[in-house]
Amino acid sequence: MLFKKIPAISTKELERKLMDKPQIIDVREPHEFRGGHIPGAKNVPLRKVESFTPKGKTYVVCQSGMRSKKATKMLLKKDADVVNVRGGMMAWSGSTRGGKL
Repeated sequence: MLFKKIPAISTKELERKLMDKPQIIDVREPHEFRGGHIPGAKNVPLRKVESFTPKGKTYVVCQSGMRSKKATKMLLKKDADVVNVRGGMMAWSGSTRGGKL
């Protein structure tokens, strides 16, 4: 069995793309999301990812990059155009909405 490489991007690369208003989903739990998230991100908790259908290229973020990697794998099985954000919000140094990280 061959393993497909999971598309990934650094937080710095994603930060540079924010002006283009990319679709970003944050797979953390709602209380984590309210604590601070990337501007424009939509909260789709990991437990709900299987029922979510992204439209176009979508960046997937969580706290550390582990849940987003799992979510990215799940969405790739649905042939979605998704990219994991390595390091997650722990690595994010850009602006946030909501509470403090």
